[in-house]
Amino acid sequence: MLPPPIRALRRRLSSARSPALGRGRVGRAPLVGLFVAVAAGGAVFAVAATVFGYHSSNHDEAVYLLQAAMLLEGQLAVQAGELAGAFRPWFFIEDGGRLYPKYTPVPAAMFAVSMGLFGEPRVTLAVVAAANAALVYLLGTMLAGRRVGAVAAVAFAASPMALVTTAAFLPYAPTTLWNLLFAVAYLRGLRDGSAPAAAVAGVAIGIAFFARPFTAVLFAAPFVCHALYRVVASLHREGLWPPSGAVRRQGLTAAIGLCFVGVTLAYNLRMTGSPLVFPYEAFAPLDGPGFGRRRILEHSIVYSPAVALESNGYALWYLLTRWFTAGAVGSAFALGGVGYALYRAVRGRGPALGPGTGPGNAIDDVEGRGSVRRPGTALVGGLFVTVPVGNVFFWGNHNMLATRTDPTDGIVSQFGPIYHFDLLVPLSVFAAIAAVACWRALPALRSELGRWVSPAAARGLVVAVVLAAVVFAGAVNAAAVSGPLERNAAHGDKHATAYEPIEEASFDDALVFLPTPYGEWQNHPFQYLRNDPGLDGDVVYALDRGPGEDFEVIDAYPDRTRYRYAYQGEWTPDAARRVTPKLEAIEPRRGETLRARTTVGVPDRVDRVRVRLDAGGDERAGYTVEDPTESFAVGWSLRGDGARLDAPGADAVVGLDGPETVVVTVTLVQPGGSTLTYRQEASVRTTEGGVEVVWPPERYVCRLVTECGNEGTYLPDDPDAHLDGVRFETRIESAEGASDRPATRQAAPNGETTAERQWRTTRTENQ
Repeated sequence: MLPPPIRALRRRLSSARSPALGRGRVGRAPLVGLFVAVAAGGAVFAVAATVFGYHSSNHDEAVYLLQAAMLLEGQLAVQAGELAGAFRPWFFIEDGGRLYPKYTPVPAAMFAVSMGLFGEPRVTLAVVAAANAALVYLLGTMLAGRRVGAVAAVAFAASPMALVTTAAFLPYAPTTLWNLLFAVAYLRGLRDGSAPAAAVAGVAIGIAFFARPFTAVLFAAPFVCHALYRVVASLHREGLWPPSGAVRRQGLTAAIGLCFVGVTLAYNLRMTGSPLVFPYEAFAPLDGPGFGRRRILEHSIVYSPAVALESNGYALWYLLTRWFTAGAVGSAFALGGVGYALYRAVRGRGPALGPGTGPGNAIDDVEGRGSVRRPGTALVGGLFVTVPVGNVFFWGNHNMLATRTDPTDGIVSQFGPIYHFDLLVPLSVFAAIAAVACWRALPALRSELGRWVSPAAARGLVVAVVLAAVVFAGAVNAAAVSGPLERNAAHGDKHATAYEPIEEASFDDALVFLPTPYGEWQNHPFQYLRNDPGLDGDVVYALDRGPGEDFEVIDAYPDRTRYRYAYQGEWTPDAARRVTPKLEAIEPRRGETLRARTTVGVPDRVDRVRVRLDAGGDERAGYTVEDPTESFAVGWSLRGDGARLDAPGADAVVGLDGPETVVVTVTLVQPGGSTLTYRQEASVRTTEGGVEVVWPPERYVCRLVTECGNEGTYLPDDPDAHLDGVRFETRIESAEGASDRPATRQAAPNGETTAERQWRTTRTENQ
């Protein structure tokens, strides 16, 4: 005879078997759910490590990663002091030298766990993907059985939005994890009368609120309404004291959830000085939910109800047709699942479609109000109302649509309608309900076909229909996933090219100045180039803002090797617009007098050269040379009293008023008027002993204009980047003890120097 524990286990396994499944197959659906969860985690990690190897074009990723690093260092803010402007990261608030992010620290804390344990925050992304799939499995199982749970997990994990968005360091999938945990724990507490499950529900929704308050409120709204109804009904039926089980459990969930609301308010007080002012409000007071004038930085619109309805209509349409599993086909199944659930509800039955999770799955809840499947299905279905309606009030759904009628443009083209991420939960569950219902109808279909054809032919037709449906759905989903992955991969290739010189460098105690194509923000767009929270890593990145600010950073890091990162081209959000980068070493050069020599190449058909020098003020100096040779040299010098061109008779001194940018331009003019300008910009400041300059200067080669910015950045190591004959060399040396003769004397054909034969110096006011 078997021991009592073995007999009890055998009885439990026997009771869990379903005649529909047959003996020996009881564990198949849970294994499918486990496999889907593991596969989802692996797929997300692979996408994160390859497609998003240098992160995405959504620069919020850098905010969360820097915030995660800060948490590991025990910091809620970066202390930058007077240099805050040079180190201010994207979406960080500057408050008296203190820099803190506009986002709450929950997603960052999740990333910090794997960053601290494994040195790889992408592990968290994989865990979030696996956990979300597993929780969807549990939710579907509780509502309609294990088969529905397994199919729902597949539908959720295979959706383009879940795959792509979860693979980036963004808060939407992590917040959904806590929302899903809340839903599963709430329904488990409802089904089993479990106080621990109610406590877990409170913790989960509290953390979700701390992470993204508006998102958590929209997800929890149906459950909160249900909880209030149960509490009121219980009080009406049983009185105030002693409290019923429903009152105790709902009170426990609410109390714990409100504790996290208090944590959120305390965090607000710590960061912004007011418990009711969230950091995102401190960053942009008009960035919250609501209608009227909405603004963030320089972008603002009047967000009217009409604009809101139109934008959210497009967002929902793109979700249903492009970002859910199998696109419109999968959404049609979800609609069918809603209809089937309503049909079952009218008949007074839950949407049971297979074996549940044990005896408790089929019994009435502890208050005697019916199976958990009926209210649970209604609560999950309620998300179809609260999430879309609530999002109408948030103008972010308008901003993610660069062109509302074009789903391949803007943020929506790369990540989908991210603010509707939670809608993947009910879509997956109800699509699974419809799919399993169709599967259960196959025997009836085979029987009906058997009336017209042989049983073997009927079975073959049914198998063919199923295979065709699976292949068709898979093809549709593959097409839906491939588009976003290709668009994000194009951005990844662009980033890989841009960061190539950084990757090839070996930094040790370095200081790198970065350009500011989108304004004075770090990690916008160069989010891969992040500082350590203490601004003291092997490499420190500073914004290249201007002479005064750059010298302050140099003074703050006097012993570091200094570099300037630059690129040729225009940085835009367009993945097809690439830039050609360069990384060059720079150093301050000091002396009582510094003499510089700039030598440029002169292409064919140039008949004159104009040389100009200015330092940002009203004074300028210059001269013109006729008939230049193939190589033209310009001498200029820096002293404490200013900058000057070293040419015969060019005695005009351009004064320096504090740190300035000294600009020397050499413009080559062709007979028809076309020009090519060599432009160099040097950061200069006067000192007690003379002058100091950051060397080499920034160099540009401009066609038809004298100032062309990054489009004309000179690339000395790339001969194909410029016209034939273009050459741009510049040198500098201290001139203590040297004569004051011009540093540049270019010989003319008749033996007389070109500068002596023809020169003109100009000194103009207000020019």
